[in-house]
Amino acid sequence: MTANNGSVPDHAYRWIIVGASAVMMAIGVGFISTAVTVFIIPLNVEFGWLRGSVSFINTAGIAGVALGGIVMGRIADKSSARLVALIGAISFGGGLVIAAWAETLWQFYGLFFLIGFLGAGSLFTPLVANVGNWFTRNVGLAIGIVSAGQALGQGGVPFAAALLVNAMGWRGALTFMGAVSLAVLVPLALLIAQPPKPAAPAPHKTATVEDALSAVLAPNTVIVWLSAAVVFCCITMSVPLMHLVPLAQDRGFALNDAAGILFAMLLAGVVGRVAFGRLADIIGPVRTYLVASAWQTVLVFAFLQLDTLNAFYVFAVVYGFGYSGVMTAILVCVRMLTPQARRAYALGIVTMFAWLGHGIGGYQGGYFFDLTGNYILSYANAAFAGMINLMIIGTLLVTLNRRQTPAPIHP
Repeated sequence: MTANNGSVPDHAYRWIIVGASAVMMAIGVGFISTAVTVFIIPLNVEFGWLRGSVSFINTAGIAGVALGGIVMGRIADKSSARLVALIGAISFGGGLVIAAWAETLWQFYGLFFLIGFLGAGSLFTPLVANVGNWFTRNVGLAIGIVSAGQALGQGGVPFAAALLVNAMGWRGALTFMGAVSLAVLVPLALLIAQPPKPAAPAPHKTATVEDALSAVLAPNTVIVWLSAAVVFCCITMSVPLMHLVPLAQDRGFALNDAAGILFAMLLAGVVGRVAFGRLADIIGPVRTYLVASAWQTVLVFAFLQLDTLNAFYVFAVVYGFGYSGVMTAILVCVRMLTPQARRAYALGIVTMFAWLGHGIGGYQGGYFFDLTGNYILSYANAAFAGMINLMIIGTLLVTLNRRQTPAPIHP
């Protein structure tokens, strides 16, 4: 079946693109965003490095993803998403193998920056933009599934890394994960393809939801607004992602149990990302983003009130389902509020600021722990950043409601 009005034909292969992209996001982006949490204490024990210093390894990787998303996104626009995905697959897997031999902090910082820039940076923005271009209907659902892959990786990769660290040490774990990444990511990258060219437009094209939304604000205005919001949103998000495992270990739980809590949170997030993607198709992406942001802001500080393993698991599932919708919603916001000609560029800029917030949040979590000996300030800052994000996105929603003019809309 094909779509009308000059849209992309509805080829069945688009779902293969979604599946391959989701798995690649799980491995590549899942590792770079959260897996360092498992290595914080092992590196602290072996080298005596402070948690803030070790946490900055994650920040270096995130900075690489942030900048790499823009550069590799541009390259994907000019060449192909498949080529960029192959670059990402090889750079990511090879980088992890090399990182296993690192001996100093600056080596970790440099290597993880490159793993983020060439590896995960080639797998995030280009893949999401490519998936978005394959779909004209059920955009939120498709992006939600790809985003769910990232959530699965954010929980599953640290959990697997924890098992590997216990079994073969942190060096063996990095080497094994790098080799497996090469074996899995390279074949999947070969499945990635550009969408077919749109059919010829009908003489009297009716307005779509995308047309109506993207015409309300200028693209640069949308980019600035979403970038400002997502910095604070991801500061909130990254504190539990980076410091939930050490927090649970400080409560006396073993590394495997602590990593299991994060895994449970992000398994719930897999369901949440798909559910919030579908919600974005129903109530709109900005409202969905507001709901998910409020969810994580209200609940994030409560992690400090938990002291039993069961309580951690139950709360992690509740928190994980709601907070996870943030990433899906922001990706759909960019897809629906910007014209196709500038969509990859816009996505690269907004996600750069998202990763910036992620890096800041993860680093400040470790920094304030080193200063105070506890996580109170770290999680309080996360909640405060969430409130700023809510104010920004709430104002954007009001502005869109005021400026949007009624039009015949056919999803």
